[in-house]
Amino acid sequence: MSDAKIRLYVEHPLGQGQSVPLSREQAHYLFGVMRQGIGAQVLLFNSRDGEWRATVTEAGKRGGTLVCAEQTRALQMPPDLWLLFAPIKKARTDFIVEKAAEMGVRRIVPVQTEFTNAGRIQQSRLQAHAIEAAEQCGGTYVPEVADMVRLDRALAELGRRQIMFCDEAMVGASPILHGTAGPWAILIGPEGGFSERERKRLVGLDSAHAVSLGPRILRADTAAVAALTLWQTHLGDWR
Repeated sequence: MSDAKIRLYVEHPLGQGQSVPLSREQAHYLFGVMRQGIGAQVLLFNSRDGEWRATVTEAGKRGGTLVCAEQTRALQMPPDLWLLFAPIKKARTDFIVEKAAEMGVRRIVPVQTEFTNAGRIQQSRLQAHAIEAAEQCGGTYVPEVADMVRLDRALAELGRRQIMFCDEAMVGASPILHGTAGPWAILIGPEGGFSERERKRLVGLDSAHAVSLGPRILRADTAAVAALTLWQTHLGDWR
């Protein structure tokens, strides 16, 4: 039995003896780019059934079929953590989504703040980046990337979820996170920072925890990674 090194995210159910059809794009990648063929071993996951080793039984330019042989890893869910962030330049927004998927979040929510520079996003493209990141990092779960919503609506949808609010006004303070385990969200503001009205609302929320990310003002994409690291270390699955 050869080692399977290629991982693919699929939406089809996975289980012993289950046949899994490939999309045209997946077939092109597997057979055209990676030069695999019938008998090749591939690892599949779908955010529900864990990771499965499957064998290619049909290979073509426009599609293909794999059959699941055995489960190689159980489903590993990330902590109940959402990442809310204001989109920035295209490449940096892609970076934030990729790193969030790698570092372990359940949901990614782009938010429109008063100073957000990006007027729109391509949700399907960002979701594809999250899938690719999970395929490459060995994850068995892909976080949902939501459509962009206004910050006030995003906060209303959090319910009783605790919020880690990264506040530029606290630059220089020690990066200490207070709170208890449970559902959380991390909020990263835009390049221009939060408006005074937004900051006032956030500070007034009982569920919000304002934190500093150290002695320097970080770029939004760097701040996202720093915030995820801080939360995962104190309350997540890195402990």
